[in-house]
Amino acid sequence: MITLFDSFLLRAAFAGTGVAIAAAPLGCFVIWRRMAYFGDATAHASILGVALALGFQVPIFAGVLIIALLMATAVSSLSGRGFAMDTLLGVLAHSSLAFGLVAVSFLQGIRIDLMAYLFGDILAVSRMDLAVIWGGAALVLLLLWARWSALLTATLSPDLAYAAGINPKREQLVLTIALALVVAVAIKVVGVLLISALLLIPAAAARPFATTPERMAAIAAGIGALAALAGLQLSFMLDTPTGPTIVCVAAVLFALTNLGSTAYRQMAANSDRRT
Repeated sequence: MITLFDSFLLRAAFAGTGVAIAAAPLGCFVIWRRMAYFGDATAHASILGVALALGFQVPIFAGVLIIALLMATAVSSLSGRGFAMDTLLGVLAHSSLAFGLVAVSFLQGIRIDLMAYLFGDILAVSRMDLAVIWGGAALVLLLLWARWSALLTATLSPDLAYAAGINPKREQLVLTIALALVVAVAIKVVGVLLISALLLIPAAAARPFATTPERMAAIAAGIGALAALAGLQLSFMLDTPTGPTIVCVAAVLFALTNLGSTAYRQMAANSDRRT
């Protein structure tokens, strides 16, 4: 019996859309909190999770999720202990990626397509992968929906959060868990090296048009989904790597939205001068 998900292109489209919808609102918080390097560190650590998962013969998703959670927890616990945050994240990101690549070289009797994990292999997504991606996306969205107000308050001002009875450290932990989930589900789609781009670029592209945090998250989700679908189509037409093509489309959308926003502001300023 042939089902809707028997087409590899349809599976790829649903996978890209699921990752984009999950990454968009989380990417907004990454921008608001200036945590871009945080996403890099967590994503780079996932290669070590891949190596350990293959070595211990457990699902890749489980290995990546565990290592991503450990990395996120380590960053949270080490922050504020005498190291500048960008220095700490740079050390952890690059060292974890290096350890992961070295660990992969020790795997004996296991064939691994390292490029697929570094840059993604969305066209090879199976129905089981699709279930994992959408299940993880649903968990991330549920987590953000349940903690949205508290997360916004903690992001705006830790002092205000304390006054409102909200623990900022707890909200940061919620973000790290959500980020680890996104990294774990996105590794199949865009790969380790491009996950941060899918987190940041759609959110940054949505920023000029956002009047509220909720509007920014919704627009970012739409831009991310559009980038995933258009990138998949262009990749199929031009025979280019799919993950990088999706990120290229997102970058073009970022440029267009910011150019359009700048032009609109200039027109509005000129109109005000005339009046």
